[in-house]
Amino acid sequence: MTLHQSDKHFTGSIPEIYETLLVPLIFVPYAEDLARRTATEPVSKVLEIAAGTGVATRATVDALGPDVSIVATDLNQAMLDHAATVRADANVEWRQCNALDLPFADASFDAVLCQFSVMFFPDRVKAYCEARRVLKPGGRFLFNVWDEISDNEFAHTVTESLKEVFPDNPPEFLPRTPHGYTDTDQIRKDLRNAGFTASAEIDTLEARSIADDPIIPAVAYCQGTPLRNEIEARDETLLQHATEVAGKAVSERFGSGVVDGKIQAIIISVAV
Repeated sequence: MTLHQSDKHFTGSIPEIYETLLVPLIFVPYAEDLARRTATEPVSKVLEIAAGTGVATRATVDALGPDVSIVATDLNQAMLDHAATVRADANVEWRQCNALDLPFADASFDAVLCQFSVMFFPDRVKAYCEARRVLKPGGRFLFNVWDEISDNEFAHTVTESLKEVFPDNPPEFLPRTPHGYTDTDQIRKDLRNAGFTASAEIDTLEARSIADDPIIPAVAYCQGTPLRNEIEARDETLLQHATEVAGKAVSERFGSGVVDGKIQAIIISVAV
């Protein structure tokens, strides 16, 4: 699928809503999983690319301890700025940079992590080449991607609901980008093309997404992701209406109180 320019824009109020609503809704269990996998082998210096608001960064600090040096990077300075306000860890350096052109020397890190972001890279093979370049011999590249949108129930429900608001041109951000890189054969091929010769370990991990109210997933997706950019590009006056329609759809499918939906991701680990 083609990556739209607006898919990369995490600006304005998006970082705050993303951190406040979307992080606890879908990201925390996978951040903790990625951190646990990193901690299975000794590391002293870790690079995180496309760190966003730092959910995986914080989980990695908790899993590895304060003596491990972590450099957390992102292309979007607004996301890093918000991340730095959430929690202060002395062993974390926040740094703005492009994952396709990392400003680090060869063989600098024991592990490179990326939490739900490779789907946004305009050239994944180039990003993987950079991850391999900065890894020490024996180091690991660990990342995760969302599985099919049909296996991620809130995201799927929100996407389908917006067809009611925009029947002629419904927003497709969620299936196009966050849920658009699910072919594990393609992932393996991209890693090989980037120079990784070891076989990648790939797992599928299901978890639960729970919110106190059905409006929370609606606000999280419609206003805390670049889906907001797509909605506003169609009609900026309809953002609140679209959010309410999505909330109603979540309520109709999952109930009017606490809502509980399936989420599913693919976890990849490959050594140099």
